[in-house]
This record gives sequence, C-alpha cells and structure tokens, in this order.
Amino acid sequence: MKALISAYARSPFHFARKGALAATRPDTLAAQVVQGLIARAGIDPALLDDVILGCAYPEAAQGNNLARIVSLLAGLPQELGGMTVNRFCGSSMSAIHIAAAQIEAGLGEAYLCVGVESMTMVP
Repeated sequence: MKALISAYARSPFHFARKGALAATRPDTLAAQVVQGLIARAGIDPALLDDVILGCAYPEAAQGNNLARIVSLLAGLPQELGGMTVNRFCGSSMSAIHIAAAQIEAGLGEAYLCVGVESMTMVP
C-alpha cells in the first residue's frame, strides 16, 4: 500500500520566551491543533492506528510520552497508542517517515503524525 498525507494543520508561532504563546504549554497547543485537524478533515479517530509525535527536546513541560498526552488531551480514543520520537531537528519528519513505513509494510492504515516544540518551556 502506498502512504500519502491526506490532511495537515499548523499552529501559529511566535517569539520564544516573550511571544504571545510563551505561557501556552506545548501539549495544550498540540492538542488544539489535533482537534482542529480532526474536525476540519472529518477524520474518524476510531480509524487511527497510532499517534506519532516528534519533539526535539522532550523534557520538562514537553517530556514524558507527549504523543499519548496530546492524544488524550485532544479527546482521541483512550485505546489509541502514542509514540514520541526524538531526532532533534528531524523529529517531526521522522514521525512521518515511521508512519509511512508502517503503512507501506502493511502494519496499519491511518496514523496521526504531530510535531511540537516550545523552546520557552525547555530549561
């Protein structure tokens, strides 16, 4: 099966430490983008195989398994898993590559790939 990107969304961005989003947690921001994408694209969350999230510095407010946290904050099914990928600047692209490889290997059909970074929240 050939993998393809069927929808995408992006959050606004601003200056680190002093911008309009400085006090917004990365998990909250990512969950809002996911909710907007799901609603706009008409995606049935029950059809998703996994959430794969890339984060260059998964520590502090953007630590732990951020993919799982964002999935739950966005209201996706509790049964849906989550994988956080750290490849520094290539984290989000690696998330897409992993999902595409899973699809092309026949290991799933629909993945939600997310990328998030808040340099304000990194110590």
